[in-house]
Amino acid sequence: MKHFSQIGLALLAGAILALMTSWNARLSMASSPVIASMIAHGVGTIASALLVLAMSTRREPVVSGVTAPFWANLGGVPGALTVLMASVTVTGPLGLAGTLALVLMGQMTFSLATDAFGWLGAASRPIDAPRLLGCLLISFGSLLIIMARA
Repeated sequence: MKHFSQIGLALLAGAILALMTSWNARLSMASSPVIASMIAHGVGTIASALLVLAMSTRREPVVSGVTAPFWANLGGVPGALTVLMASVTVTGPLGLAGTLALVLMGQMTFSLATDAFGWLGAASRPIDAPRLLGCLLISFGSLLIIMARA
């Protein structure tokens, strides 16, 4: 059952990503992509702080005591760049669907390579036929979404 709740959370995260990308693009048109990224991350910082405060009232500790490698603290940098780049591409000919299709394609490709080579401390998982086929089908579907707009 836990597996199904994780699938639901992952699907919800995808929907939230589409919503965030759309809102950031709108903000980018009203200001600039850099300002939109700064505002999005400022609001995200406040929301994260509120979540930490809410979780700190629970009995479990918010901080686990596990030391993360230095590069793990830099997660906000790709986040800021993603918001910036998506804000620019959503307002162009790709639109929201095309932008998110290419984002998904990039995520799948990088994730397969990360799993295969054990980058960033990930457990090494070989690229087998089903995973490669899944990535190819997602890539093909993404290209169909983009070509349909042309």
